[in-house]
Amino acid sequence: MTIETTHLTDVDDLSADDLAAVLDRAAALKSGADDARFPRATLGMLFEKPSTRTRISFETGMTQLGGHAIFLGPDDIQLGHGEPLRDTSRVLSRYVDAVMARLFDHADLLELVEHADVPIVNGLTDDAHPCQTLADLLTIREAFGGFDARAAWVGDGNNVGQSFALGCALAGIDLTVSTPPAYAMADDVLDRAAELGSAPTVVDDPKEAVADADVVYTDVWISMGQEDQRAQKLAAFDGYQVNDDLLRGTDAKVMHCLPAHRGEEITDAVLESDRALVWDQAENRLHAQKGLLAELLE
Repeated sequence: MTIETTHLTDVDDLSADDLAAVLDRAAALKSGADDARFPRATLGMLFEKPSTRTRISFETGMTQLGGHAIFLGPDDIQLGHGEPLRDTSRVLSRYVDAVMARLFDHADLLELVEHADVPIVNGLTDDAHPCQTLADLLTIREAFGGFDARAAWVGDGNNVGQSFALGCALAGIDLTVSTPPAYAMADDVLDRAAELGSAPTVVDDPKEAVADADVVYTDVWISMGQEDQRAQKLAAFDGYQVNDDLLRGTDAKVMHCLPAHRGEEITDAVLESDRALVWDQAENRLHAQKGLLAELLE
């Protein structure tokens, strides 16, 4: 099937059927199926924030689909400064077949979408990271043979966590969230998850969150651009580290979107243990994004 949405600003732009179609396509492509060829198709990639996995996975994925990707970094294009965002969006729509944008301000992404005539994919904003969630869900589906799994999010209720909460709601995964009160997920995200049918359970104690979990997910406490908050955040997140003590008595697998700050939100021992699914997650960025692009370009 071809998905109904034109753009991906966050994972809940997809319906449950759309999500299944993207993940099915990703799995087929990962298995070697050659069912998506887009010769001469071009993906424009806009980067306000640097990234290892996002650039390599999108550029490699587009090449494997038979197309081509163009990298436009902060020195190549100044969104909203050299020209209005709406003009950038209109011009890009005349040149490329799809755009992936990795930006700071989510409102900038929405303005690109408003004036675009080609699919716009959110490669990350300060509010959301839907492509990571697609990879996460593909990883869970592979590890557990479906979505009959209980997940826990521990740490910062950031963009990755918020998109993951929406993805769990779409997939029907039971999610428990434990964050410091000052770093909770946004109320509107929890409301959107509830509208999808499965709002996460929110608890104060990380130990309670992981007690019955099949998979425990965390991310960095100090994201790009937050370096001036380091001391404040390290103090706030005391007790939220994913370590052997937190996981003791559980068989939970562990997820992290990378890069990890080893010794802060997660220990080296856990990251290097048999519990870790993080390398499968990293690989699945490639496959999930290929599935998404194939569905959008068709």
